[in-house]
Amino acid sequence: MRARDLMTRDPITLPPETPLALVARALAERGISGAPVADANGALLGMVTEGDLIRRLAAPEDAPRSWLRDFFTPSGRQAARFARTHGQRAADVMTTSLVTAEEDTPISVIAKAMEERGIRRVPVVRDGKLVGIVSRADLIRAVMSPPDSLAEDAPDERIRRAVTEAMRTQPWVDAYFIFPEVKDGVVSFHGYCRNEDVKRALRVLAERIPGVKGVEVMVEKAPLPVAAP
Repeated sequence: MRARDLMTRDPITLPPETPLALVARALAERGISGAPVADANGALLGMVTEGDLIRRLAAPEDAPRSWLRDFFTPSGRQAARFARTHGQRAADVMTTSLVTAEEDTPISVIAKAMEERGIRRVPVVRDGKLVGIVSRADLIRAVMSPPDSLAEDAPDERIRRAVTEAMRTQPWVDAYFIFPEVKDGVVSFHGYCRNEDVKRALRVLAERIPGVKGVEVMVEKAPLPVAAP
């Protein structure tokens, strides 16, 4: 089994300019501990995790530091620490040193990397662009689920891909913050949208996909960014 057989395609992706308040809300609402950061062309830039957000909150902004320690710390490293401590966007706090995989990477290699590096997810890239992500939950699913249910032509996976492709053709879809899931033929949308018309259009879009047995639109209005103090 390889990354392509197990990865979550089109995972929740954050633009680098996403306010941290919205990042935290997205992670909490989706019940995930991290998300990749990508530019408008899909190029992977980094990863924002709960650890990055907690590290920022825990940073002692006003704690006195040893002048001797600062003297021997390169200025670039000091600047990076300041940006991560005081930044207000995903790009400011994201981790850029990432373990990545390709679609042909064996799952055993990804599992070993997760264990050795103590990480929970590995982005899957093609020519530098994000095409999916393999998480620890995906590895557990591979152990617990029959192999045929994970195949690309499995009914739920086929429906999810069809819904995702249909969403990409519609300019009214909030590409970064609406995410479809499919279970037993029922499509559920999660994330944020602008208004009730978008919710209704999502339902109509999904109902047009062959094999869909029901649609649940569980999105909400995006929270307003929190202004910096």
